[in-house]
Amino acid sequence: MAWRCVGLRWTGGAPVLVWEGGRRSVLGYGRVIGFRVVGARGCVGARGNACPVGAVVGGRSTGGRCAECARWDRVGSVAADGVADDPRVYRVYLAWFGAGMVKVGITAEERGDARLLEQGAVAYSWLGRGALMAARRTEEVLGTALGVPDRIPYAAKRVARVGLPGEWERAAEVAALYRRAVAVPGWAETLERLEPRVVDQAEAFGLGRVDRIDGVVTELVDGGCVEGTLMAAAGPDLHLQAPDGRALVLDTRLITGWELVAVGGSGEGTTVPVTVLPPGVQGGLF
Repeated sequence: MAWRCVGLRWTGGAPVLVWEGGRRSVLGYGRVIGFRVVGARGCVGARGNACPVGAVVGGRSTGGRCAECARWDRVGSVAADGVADDPRVYRVYLAWFGAGMVKVGITAEERGDARLLEQGAVAYSWLGRGALMAARRTEEVLGTALGVPDRIPYAAKRVARVGLPGEWERAAEVAALYRRAVAVPGWAETLERLEPRVVDQAEAFGLGRVDRIDGVVTELVDGGCVEGTLMAAAGPDLHLQAPDGRALVLDTRLITGWELVAVGGSGEGTTVPVTVLPPGVQGGLF
């Protein structure tokens, strides 16, 4: 039986694959995951609506949408500044992904830590809370003043997960950045500042089991198979130990729109394309 995947979600602090029709699969560390790709990859549509033309999407696309649906998906999104009158409370945060790798961002307060889990933030601290535009203005002011980006590529995040500093060092770096942030002038006057409290998510991600990355799945193809033991997960990435012992990363954004059939130890199908990382240059080929 083939199921069509619509993406990975973080629910209750755990990674969950969501399937068309609402079925969910909680992914447990130490569990063997195996699937074979079937047929063509269909566009997943936009904002809860099916793609009107049933477009086929390329295997390397991490969006899983055709150009038209991708455009409509961003209409009215917070990221595209399309909902200035959103009445919800928003929070500004500092997210830490690795030594010297930090960003400032915002998320709806009602979502809790979901946004930080989705981004793969190893540690974070809240900075303030208030209306959307106050949070957005403060995000821009802090990003400029601190010299940190508003986006960090997933490729860079993956590399940073190998050989992470200890939890104390992570907390100290986030706390130091918090102190710098609250000293920056120009915060929106209506934004309520929040006390520093560093939250570390390395254990939730299982990153203690990530000691190397040998390769990254770059594309799914009809008939291709992915199989391995789930060692860790962060953001959309699954860290798998393949049957041949390699440590591979699968970005689950690549599997949206495909129909998948479960396999396990059968060796059926063909291996999906993987970018191999030579020892000592991890990340150079992401």
